[in-house]
Amino acid sequence: MDLPTKQQAIASNRDAWNDSARHHKDNPDWPALLDAVSQRDFCCIDDTLRGVLEQVGVDGKDVVQLGCNNGRESLSLFALGARSAVGIDQSAAFLEQARELASRSPHDAEFIEADIHHLPVELQRRFDVALITIGVLNWMPDIAEFFRHVAQTLKPGGALVIYETHPFLEMLDPEAADPYRFDSSYFRSEPFVQHQPIVYEGKVEQPAAPSYWFVHTLGAIFTGAIDAGLQISHFKEYPHSNREELYDRYERQVAQLPLCFTWVAVKR
Repeated sequence: MDLPTKQQAIASNRDAWNDSARHHKDNPDWPALLDAVSQRDFCCIDDTLRGVLEQVGVDGKDVVQLGCNNGRESLSLFALGARSAVGIDQSAAFLEQARELASRSPHDAEFIEADIHHLPVELQRRFDVALITIGVLNWMPDIAEFFRHVAQTLKPGGALVIYETHPFLEMLDPEAADPYRFDSSYFRSEPFVQHQPIVYEGKVEQPAAPSYWFVHTLGAIFTGAIDAGLQISHFKEYPHSNREELYDRYERQVAQLPLCFTWVAVKR
């Protein structure tokens, strides 16, 4: 397989996500979400992440979400008391959805189109808390470089909060004949490539720009953050799945796998 350069992978992923946006909006959940965000206490953040954010302290803070998708989680931060919330994503199509949701919300969130690798200067050292949620880290071809850019958004003493799927799951294919057999190396170096639209459930059999999903070990994640000047203050693994429903089959096993994790690091 001819591997793309970092820049090519980032650009192709952006095109894939822009194409994906219409598929995510074209479902019964969208009208319900438009109605839900009109409530002042709207919050779609689950109890696991909410507990970590409350422990870190979001009340009265300036918060940025990196990789905000359609902005529903960014808008949820106000229910936790955030003073301001900014969502950043490189997909213009998903940001259109975010701004539509924001127009229904009583809260004033800001959404910015930007590649994390080329953030506007005015975002540097601006935020008390940075948030990364499910399915962001694996779109990044260089995790160490990614953390260097993330760290730049934080004020000294600011906290980065991550709620992600566990890299252990990249070894398994829930659609394989034997979904419990290891299918790929934990130390895989080349990305997974998909040529169909990115959707959360099922598949859409249409051509789309290639999307590149990069595997990062926990060691790479920890080392990249430390090298970026972040001091890890919290790490916890969980037996519940926070990704596509296909992965629910790995819950409640006798030999239980780690399925997701929360992680906090403070900028020195």
